[in-house]
Amino acid sequence: MIGILIPAHNEQDLLAQCLQAALAAARHPGLNGEAVMVTLVLDSCSDDSADIAANYDIKVLPIKARNVGIARGTGAQWLLDQGARWISCTDADSLVADDWLVAQLALNADAVCGTVRIEDWGTLIDTPAQARYLAAYQGQDGHRHIHGANLGFSARAYRQAGGFQPLACHEDVHLVKQFQACGASIAWSHRPRVTTSARLDCRAKGGFGDYLKSLLAGPGPDQHQPDSRPGAL
Repeated sequence: MIGILIPAHNEQDLLAQCLQAALAAARHPGLNGEAVMVTLVLDSCSDDSADIAANYDIKVLPIKARNVGIARGTGAQWLLDQGARWISCTDADSLVADDWLVAQLALNADAVCGTVRIEDWGTLIDTPAQARYLAAYQGQDGHRHIHGANLGFSARAYRQAGGFQPLACHEDVHLVKQFQACGASIAWSHRPRVTTSARLDCRAKGGFGDYLKSLLAGPGPDQHQPDSRPGAL
């Protein structure tokens, strides 16, 4: 079985599209009928996220942690307990491509770090922040970006690495560092496709939205580039 893991905190505006995309990826013929379990971890939601999720054939895990590391770790452990051999992570403000799972698995690695793209720049369109982002981002194989919105790993590698840590931010970066420390094979690939939002009201302080906000003020330290992002590889 393959697991898709999505943490969410008050995502009623974007959640339906995210789940529809995940379920489409789960039905891709390239998976040869292998079961896929979409697991949504609703963390401290006070909006209509739970009502929206109830309309879809997915597993919903409600928790009260307000911590993305705990949310991802809770979902990953539940999937492991169900027998998942591979777990693919994305975010509730993101849309995975129909062949997302197929593309990750085809890389035959212990873990896959994929890229993201932004289609709707919203208030950032035609701003210096957009230009700075596009100039710095490495949308190619061999990149060194780490996104919880496009991350996959085998059950064996995840267990060996010790799993997601209960971090309020950069839990994805820490896990990839653990993969490297364990000698896991990592594919840094542009093939698994994920579209994410350019919203600035990010759910995790210090996450992707805060990085975009930092570009409004100037180039500054690029938190999503190697050698300057805290914890980057």
